[in-house]
Amino acid sequence: MTVTDALLADLTTLRVGGPASTLLTATTTEELVEHTRTAWQDDDWLVVGGGSNLLVADPGFDGTVVLVRTRGIDHEIDVDGVTVRVAAGEPWDAFVAQTVTNGWAGLEALSGIPGTVGAAPVQNIGAYGVELSDVLTRIEFLDASTGERAWVPAAELALGYRSSTLKHGRRGVVLTVEFRLGAASDDGVPVRYAQLAGSLGVELGARVAPATVRDEVLRLRGSKGMVLDGDDHDTWSAGSFFTNPIVSAAFAETLPADAPRWAAGDDVKLSAAWLIEHAGVHRGYAVPGSRAAISSKHTLALTNRGGASAAQVAELARYVQITVLNRFGVTLVPEPVVVGDLLAAG
Repeated sequence: MTVTDALLADLTTLRVGGPASTLLTATTTEELVEHTRTAWQDDDWLVVGGGSNLLVADPGFDGTVVLVRTRGIDHEIDVDGVTVRVAAGEPWDAFVAQTVTNGWAGLEALSGIPGTVGAAPVQNIGAYGVELSDVLTRIEFLDASTGERAWVPAAELALGYRSSTLKHGRRGVVLTVEFRLGAASDDGVPVRYAQLAGSLGVELGARVAPATVRDEVLRLRGSKGMVLDGDDHDTWSAGSFFTNPIVSAAFAETLPADAPRWAAGDDVKLSAAWLIEHAGVHRGYAVPGSRAAISSKHTLALTNRGGASAAQVAELARYVQITVLNRFGVTLVPEPVVVGDLLAAG
């Protein structure tokens, strides 16, 4: 289906953004290939899944948008586990729910994350001590540079913290994603995150049934406004707007002793939420006269309180960045894909 001047605000969880010149909706993988190749004939093209990691400028996008709505889940069970292949347009959390229902272990800690399966490898999504790279085996990819459709092993995607070659340089479209999960079991995978272990009442490393972990993760995410709810403006966001900064160990030593930090190879990962809060930007803060605000539940989420513009969201993001930079000397990096010249200084 082809639509002209489709409003991108209707396709993103932040609910901001102007129209796209052309919108092509793909409901099958073959359509996705066809529409993508059509879009490549335009100078500007964009692929949209769940729209949960997009900040689109108010003037919109003067190009072709491919909306991914493909469906399909196949699996093969063997004595060691289950291999699952999923169409890129499957909603992520619905897919996770199905794996939990089937008793497959490995994705339950990633419950409640918005978006589609095809977008998950781009960011190497992660939560509560689990990253997609833990279970991702390969993707089926339509490569913009070669025009070829092929399976790409996870090892070739340079998966890191909220990063991959799909985000940095490898242009194209994810068609299918393949996972390797634990076979039907009541044990689940070891709990790796202290907050989750504490709320479950178990020690780190304990194995807990996938359904129990999923329920608790959804509760925790819901308390932070990180589970989509049309009636709750705290969920009108792109999730965590900034990534946790990674700095040198020497620089980390210059920060207050109570600033949370974790080892990241030879470097140190900091808590963006802690930096924002301790720089003086508190939950619920809004630039005067703006309809964009920090979530009242979680400092890392920039929200649309209803009627916000993309420019207002960007203004709030710049304010947070400048405030943290001035207080701690740390530059916060936005996590969403920004479409349009929104976050430049000024």
